[in-house]
Amino acid sequence: MNDHHDAPTTRFPRVTDADPRDRTAPIGRPVPDRDPAPSAPDGTAGAEAAAPERAAERTPTLLEQMGGPTGIVASTIPVVVFVVANVLADLRTAIYAAVGAGVLVLLWRLVRRDPVMPAISGLLGVGVCALVANQTGEARGFYLPGLLYSGALGVVALVSIVARWPLAGVIWHGINGHGTEWRADPRLVRAYGWATAVWSATFLAKVGVQGALYLADAETALGVARLAMGYPLTALAILATVLIVRRAERDRPAPA
Repeated sequence: MNDHHDAPTTRFPRVTDADPRDRTAPIGRPVPDRDPAPSAPDGTAGAEAAAPERAAERTPTLLEQMGGPTGIVASTIPVVVFVVANVLADLRTAIYAAVGAGVLVLLWRLVRRDPVMPAISGLLGVGVCALVANQTGEARGFYLPGLLYSGALGVVALVSIVARWPLAGVIWHGINGHGTEWRADPRLVRAYGWATAVWSATFLAKVGVQGALYLADAETALGVARLAMGYPLTALAILATVLIVRRAERDRPAPA
């Protein structure tokens, strides 16, 4: 009897037929459709992958929506161009130069892919001023919307102090993306009230000086005053606000 004919025959799969990409696991161990993300010991699996999503959901701050410091400066360029052109040339040249500067600023920000809202708002503002100047036929008409705007801001700032919603605090925390928790601290409310008073005095000083020049029909002096009381006074108001707020923050009692 030949015993080897009675032994069971074992068949092995052909290795050459296997797909090299096959990742079949041993029996009882299913193969996942994809490799899971590595998990940290504290259970923060995929935290790194979720970080970009959280960053994308972050609401831009007010300063970012305004285009940053460069956006704020760019929005004022058309006004500066009008003031200079009116002093050096005539009204019509100044109007064309200001509107052209606004268009160029908008195109420049489009090419750089920067936020365009500051440039659009600046172009709209200079358009309104140019329209008033063109309708009145006087260069001083260009400054009238700015005078009215400064007067309105000065009054609103005073009202915000009385209402205990000082405008400086609202804008400061809005720019930094904070909430309104600062209003629970009387020290901060008082500090922002003083800072808002500085801004109100700045706006009303512009109205007083430039308004007197407007009534006197001193167009050249009005343009020079517009430039001189623009960035310098704004810079002083910002510096005063920073110093007042920092002092209030430094003098706050430490939490228990």
